[in-house]
Amino acid sequence: MTTRKKADSLTFEQSMKELEDLVSQMEQGDLPLEDALKNFERGIELARFSQQKLKDAEQKVQILTTKNGQQNLDVFDANN
Repeated sequence: MTTRKKADSLTFEQSMKELEDLVSQMEQGDLPLEDALKNFERGIELARFSQQKLKDAEQKVQILTTKNGQQNLDVFDANN
C-alpha cells in the first residue's frame, strides 16, 4: 500500500487526481468493505480540502478585484 500524504500537503490538482482515482476504484465495486470505507473517508478528507482551496482562491480573486470598496471588473473582450 502506498503512503498517503496529508491532504494539506497536496496541491489542489493532486488532491483532485487522488479523489478521481478513489472514486474510480469505488465505482468498480470489488473492494472489500474495509477498503471501501477507508477510501470513502479519504475521499471526504480530499473533498473538504479541495473545497477549502477553492474558497480561498475565490476570496483572493474577490480581494484583487475590489478597489476602494467597489468592484472594478472590466468586460472581457477576446478580440483584443
